[in-house]
Amino acid sequence: MSTPIQTALEPATTPLFGIPGAGLHGALLVVTVVALVWILRKRAALLLAAAPDPRMDRIGERLYALAKIGFGQWRQPRYLVAGLLHICIFGGFLVLLLRSLTMLGEGFVPAFSLPGFDGALGEFYLGVKDWTAVVILISCALAAYRRLVVRPARYHDRHAQRSHSAEGLIILGLISLLMVADAVYEGSAMALEGHTTWALPLASLFSGLLSESSPATLERLGLGGFWAHNIVLCAFSCYLPISKHFHVITSLPNVFFMKLAPAGRVKPPRHGVEKSEDLEKIGVSRLEDFSWKHLLDFYTCTDCGRCSDVCPAYRTGTPLSPRMISVKSRDEAYEAWPIFGKRPAADSRPQLVGEVISDDELWACTTCRACEDVCPVTIEYVDKIVDMRRFLVDDGRVPATMQKALSKIEKRGNPYGKMGKKRGEWIQGDEGEADVRILEPGDQAAWCFFTDSAVAFDPRLQEIGRALGQVLSSAGEDVGTLGKDEVDSGHEARRIGEEGLFEVLREQNCEALAERKVGRIVTTDPHAFNALRHDYELERPVLHHSQAIQELIQSGKLDLQGIEGDRTYTFHDPCYLGRHNDVYDEPRDVLDAIPGLRRVEMEASRNKSFCCGGGSLYLFHEGESEERMGEVRIGMAEEAGADVVVTACPFCLVNFEDAIKTTGREGKMEVIDLAELVARALPESQPTNETSKGLGTAESGGLQE
Repeated sequence: MSTPIQTALEPATTPLFGIPGAGLHGALLVVTVVALVWILRKRAALLLAAAPDPRMDRIGERLYALAKIGFGQWRQPRYLVAGLLHICIFGGFLVLLLRSLTMLGEGFVPAFSLPGFDGALGEFYLGVKDWTAVVILISCALAAYRRLVVRPARYHDRHAQRSHSAEGLIILGLISLLMVADAVYEGSAMALEGHTTWALPLASLFSGLLSESSPATLERLGLGGFWAHNIVLCAFSCYLPISKHFHVITSLPNVFFMKLAPAGRVKPPRHGVEKSEDLEKIGVSRLEDFSWKHLLDFYTCTDCGRCSDVCPAYRTGTPLSPRMISVKSRDEAYEAWPIFGKRPAADSRPQLVGEVISDDELWACTTCRACEDVCPVTIEYVDKIVDMRRFLVDDGRVPATMQKALSKIEKRGNPYGKMGKKRGEWIQGDEGEADVRILEPGDQAAWCFFTDSAVAFDPRLQEIGRALGQVLSSAGEDVGTLGKDEVDSGHEARRIGEEGLFEVLREQNCEALAERKVGRIVTTDPHAFNALRHDYELERPVLHHSQAIQELIQSGKLDLQGIEGDRTYTFHDPCYLGRHNDVYDEPRDVLDAIPGLRRVEMEASRNKSFCCGGGSLYLFHEGESEERMGEVRIGMAEEAGADVVVTACPFCLVNFEDAIKTTGREGKMEVIDLAELVARALPESQPTNETSKGLGTAESGGLQE
């Protein structure tokens, strides 16, 4: 690449300390390459000792994700100011990469240029490069100002035992030094010729500042700028893998190897092993038990704090901070598998689960996935937390309230401890019987309503089941349920870490479904919906009731009327319906189909929704916290101007109704399930289901053997 003018600055042929420039530069690069390879091998040793994790499938999708999330920085603008600054610095680095390669080449060949950059293209690039350097310097200054003066709360985790802010400032300083050194190198050359141009603003600035210097001084400054740039560049490369900024190297590979399986699918205890009983050990208790991809996640954490900033458990004062899960694990990895010195003996290291990461941190997680959805480098938290919970379960370290619920599921097939023969009693309510029949083995139906445990046994939640039965019946649909042969879906058991119990429950439900001829499965519980859809591998279609109702409305089978009262409604996105399964539009379409209904959106809606606190059997276990998640969420609904919160999850409904009581909003706000609201909007004249109780129609989904 040619410089804009010919200069006397030729680092390759100018001796330094009596050593030829090219020879000294070659030694610098050899030392850098050897050191970097040695450091990276040390870092890779832990990955090589980790559990397997197949991530070389669907290459096309991975390349697309790399382009969009990695190079395109797609998730950065969610935090607008910090995101734009990061995009400017990252994008600038990509632009300046060619300049860095050129300066490395100039250490060996005078006036070196990359192929194709020795003419007009090279001149154009120099201008782009110089303006880019200006943008990077401004971005670094603003980023440092934010860290030192603005100090956003997410940069300062309340659970942090040490700060990495100094490292961040060091990195910003090194980046700025690279820009300045290049500008001094180029500006000195321009000053020797008395040349400035608006096309090279940064170099021209330094040219003007140095214009009164003697030629000898300019040559020394120019050579100093060259060597400063290349030495800092080499030192920067070797510093990254031993600092928290290892993500500069690992972020793009980490995005390429991101999880492509459905968000709601939990990884198995070990890839390649079908049943947990075939494993000698289950769960993660030490670093090496993680998969190599999950360890790469720790290396890649940018320590930006976004995960904890959106975490409902962190916001409500629990011991959990997703950010610290990654930071503490990375710090432990650096100490247990050091770059310098020998690895400490295994028995001298602190226990990862229990000491580095406390039990209470792991039990505080509701697996809502807000942290994963916001992470700019696609770090996976839920699978890691479930893996560590599996170890806690195997080690008998489960909170008593949670263990009680698990024991009831194991004995009776539900966390309420009710007899299985009572599972179908919800059909008969105070206001009449729902038009849903219990299917015996060999029976047929177009729809199978999988109630799961909450709707089957909780008196308040049974109303949701009856409302859905009324809605489906009004649309002329044939609906049945498994009755006593259904057991809990096992969704919560699996995410708590009780893998063996989940496998037993799944097998029982699959057998019950196989004994009946049903077309499609519908459920009102997003957790059951997620389990049936992703954990069961069923051949039959599985729909959440919001999807089923939307379909019936769009097909003309449901004709809704307006609802009395002048109230404002908002929809709360349940975590396992939204972030885990991308179902956002269907429930809103249903609300908008009710004539005259006024709907508003909460600021934290769709993929930004705030967890109600009902995940992972939190209906039965409440850990340490300063406030309840449901209370925070109801406050958000009130701020949006809503009188009625509509949700589509029984856990959310219970938590929100409780929050309305505990916050003194009784009589002011209401919570209702989507099915209940639609049942209110049914015309009184709309016919109920009088169709055959036999095979389903094609419109209803048909049957699959």
